[in-house]
Amino acid sequence: MQTGCGCTCSSAGPKLIFACSGCADVGELADQAARKLTRDGAGKMFCLSGIGGRVSAILKSTEAAQSILAIDGCPLDCTKKTLELAGFTPTQHLRLNELGFVKGNTEASTEAVAKVAEHAQRLL
Repeated sequence: MQTGCGCTCSSAGPKLIFACSGCADVGELADQAARKLTRDGAGKMFCLSGIGGRVSAILKSTEAAQSILAIDGCPLDCTKKTLELAGFTPTQHLRLNELGFVKGNTEASTEAVAKVAEHAQRLL
């Protein structure tokens, strides 16, 4: 009997992470934190553009997810809204402004990425 899918996920499905990767500094920070979480093995960053583009393989993989974490850089909630428009409800939602990061005034420094990733990992 197969207990895993070979993609760092359990039989219950992967923990998927979708992040804002927008042009603002907080988008960069959300993106870099999601990549760090993936490198650290906390979950798997997945393609938000594929969700918006309704790419069937990406939609099917997302349907099989154990959990979905949406990381938004700002209160516009583009990540969460994109998921919802495709029929997915994030298990957890993180807004970087609620951690004190200000759009237009935030550097995606190593320290900032670590802070966001640490907070997000607790949500996973």
